[in-house]
Amino acid sequence: MQLILESLFNGVAIGSVLLIAALGLAIVFGLMGVINLAHGELMMLGAYSTYVTQLIFKLPVLKPFYNAYVIVAIGVAFVVSALVGILLERTVIKRLYGSPLETLLATWGVSLILQQFVRSVPLAYGAGLVISLLTALILPKLLPENLYENNRNHLVRFGTWAFSAMIGVITASGLSTTISKISRASSRNVDVTAPSWMRGGVDFLGITFPMTRLVIIVITIIAVIAVTWFLNRSVWGIRIRAVTQNRSMSDCLGISTETVDILTFGIGSGLAGVAGVAVSLLGSVGPNVGSSYIVGCFMVVVLGGVANLLGTIIASFSIGIMTDLIGAGRLLTIWPQMPGPLASTVDFFATTSMARVLIFALIVIFLQFRPAGLFPQKGRMVDV
Repeated sequence: MQLILESLFNGVAIGSVLLIAALGLAIVFGLMGVINLAHGELMMLGAYSTYVTQLIFKLPVLKPFYNAYVIVAIGVAFVVSALVGILLERTVIKRLYGSPLETLLATWGVSLILQQFVRSVPLAYGAGLVISLLTALILPKLLPENLYENNRNHLVRFGTWAFSAMIGVITASGLSTTISKISRASSRNVDVTAPSWMRGGVDFLGITFPMTRLVIIVITIIAVIAVTWFLNRSVWGIRIRAVTQNRSMSDCLGISTETVDILTFGIGSGLAGVAGVAVSLLGSVGPNVGSSYIVGCFMVVVLGGVANLLGTIIASFSIGIMTDLIGAGRLLTIWPQMPGPLASTVDFFATTSMARVLIFALIVIFLQFRPAGLFPQKGRMVDV
């Protein structure tokens, strides 16, 4: 009984990381039809944001509040990944809507650029560049339209970019001067140390449940509740659902589909950042940390049914439990009288990497009978 409970807990913990990562991908892929292969790199940015937040809280001024850095890191990671995602949508994705293959290739290129960017560019300079670009994109929306009339158009645009560049330089110099430890992100992995209240575990029924994994499960539950409430209760959530059902009619009724696209991509990217916080608490953080999760995220989205929240939850936990049962070899312990040929097969796949191969093969077989996943999607993507 203890072995079954331990396996279920480990499976739920693995599934929680997959779920919180796949939530953002399900929103972007399901509601917008964008195959975002840079989703893993948005997770990586969230993980690095956690590392940076941890170092900031080690400064003498904030050291008394060090144990609260994880809570702050969740918000910071969400904002950083959301802003980078919005920047990606405004500069690349918006020109490729309706072309899944082109978005796949473009976002794959962006993922490679982000990986090399983290390896090669000092972190302070990278932050300054991102802030500069975001300021240049947002500032024209805030200025009065009459400034762009007549011959002042080029002058105002030049002033906007000059001001944005100055903001980026100030941000970069401030970070590099104040926090010298994070002035450069090397290609070597960095480690995030959990605060004292997240160390150890909770004993229940003779089993020790690691506190870190319990916190990740709680974060996942909060994220699922927040996304569910937003999509079903908030004004903009209802507008997102309306655009999903019928984009042209929503546009005719006065809903800003461009704003919906920005908001949807921002939320999906921000959730990837929150997933990066969870990933950083489980192991080392490096430029390739997101690549190991992107395939699993797509497996969850496809298996559960695109844009279906319940399907995403069921698929995440199913894959997590199967990964633990097969990859850790617990299935043989739970069922010692397993027939010889089956036992040999299970033993062959009793590693984490091989377990993923087996699960992927089982999903492919399942999709032969239900191509649309557990819960088929509804909305405009069905007609594409």
